[in-house]
Amino acid sequence: MKRRVVITALGTINAIGHNVEETWKSVLEGRNGIGEITLFDTDNQKPYLVAEVKDFHPEDHLPPKEAKRLDRTMVFGLVAAQEAWANSGLDESSFDHDRFGTFVTSGIGGLNTINDESKKAHLKSADRMSPFFVPNSIINLVSGNIAIKYQLKGPAIGIVTACSSATNAIGEAFRYIRDGYLELAFAGGAEASINEIGVGGFASMKAISPSLDKDRASIPFDLERTGFVMAEGAGVLLLEEYEHAKKRGARILAELLGYGVNCDAFHITQPDETAEGIVKCMRLAIEDAFVKPEDIDYISPHGTSTYYNDRLETKGIKLLFGKHAYQISIGATKSMHGHSLGAVGGIESVILVKALMEGIVPPTINYRVKDPECDLDYTPNHYRKREIRYALKNSLGFGGHNATLVFKKWEE
Repeated sequence: MKRRVVITALGTINAIGHNVEETWKSVLEGRNGIGEITLFDTDNQKPYLVAEVKDFHPEDHLPPKEAKRLDRTMVFGLVAAQEAWANSGLDESSFDHDRFGTFVTSGIGGLNTINDESKKAHLKSADRMSPFFVPNSIINLVSGNIAIKYQLKGPAIGIVTACSSATNAIGEAFRYIRDGYLELAFAGGAEASINEIGVGGFASMKAISPSLDKDRASIPFDLERTGFVMAEGAGVLLLEEYEHAKKRGARILAELLGYGVNCDAFHITQPDETAEGIVKCMRLAIEDAFVKPEDIDYISPHGTSTYYNDRLETKGIKLLFGKHAYQISIGATKSMHGHSLGAVGGIESVILVKALMEGIVPPTINYRVKDPECDLDYTPNHYRKREIRYALKNSLGFGGHNATLVFKKWEE
């Protein structure tokens, strides 16, 4: 028998908030977290806008040695997990440590470490590289550091599917709990790739927006969109088996009902023109949740502000939902916090849970010019109050990776 999986705590740090409440306040205000690069010297590169976590000091959150030693990606993962832990009501004696998993991942991992240590090896000597180069670079150490901190001895797994990584991580953790292997899991993602090679690499692909106007850079579904805006941060959910949560008196925030995952098997960066992959992925998640397409009230889209993604995700939604697609509210929050690659599914799932709890659809800010091919309700510029019972989260990654989650407003 399948077990119920609920969400009992949230944690995030991103370009519009250092925690969940600050992030949600920024969403309601329609705050734009995009600006100029300050994390590295851009004299030798073309200028691009990014969505950095500003006014952040790791030592305010972690012991000094950890704050100094760890890559920024690992720090963000720990900070988000710490917030979720602090709000969970858990203590070390209230759960079986062998039944608590850690599924917090990254799309790229410690790219700041790779960037800095590669320069050191080239300019000085490979013998001068840090002994922490490898553990600060590898993606599994996002989960590993969190597991070590809280002595979580269940599976600690870094699932890597590019920009759908965090959404896949949440989905796989959901299955582990639903199918009886775990009672609890941290799930989500962390990313910090705003550096010379991160920005340079995506720029060379023509994937990121060249706009230097922060209000016209990340504009999902707008006809004038020109690419995504790189961002950083982390988003972590605490998933818990319902009876376990009920027994310990946990505050339940929402329920996770279904998960779909597949691959376009079409192109290394571009979605399939037929939108068949995302249609099948959403259908898998809806069927897994035992709901009907017409039950979905709100979609948190991938919505990257790239020409192909927005057009084909819209096409997929229309193909699956038919006339009901025009009754669904869509809020593309990358317009505010940018695209934090492998972490963004975690950040957007945190925002989605808040939307369910508050009955508010987040806005797609700076939406101005309607695209005839993107003609759904994207909640332009201002949030909207609406009863949301069922919500769907999409994430799409390079390589044709698709991941979809179905959430439900918490009801006993």
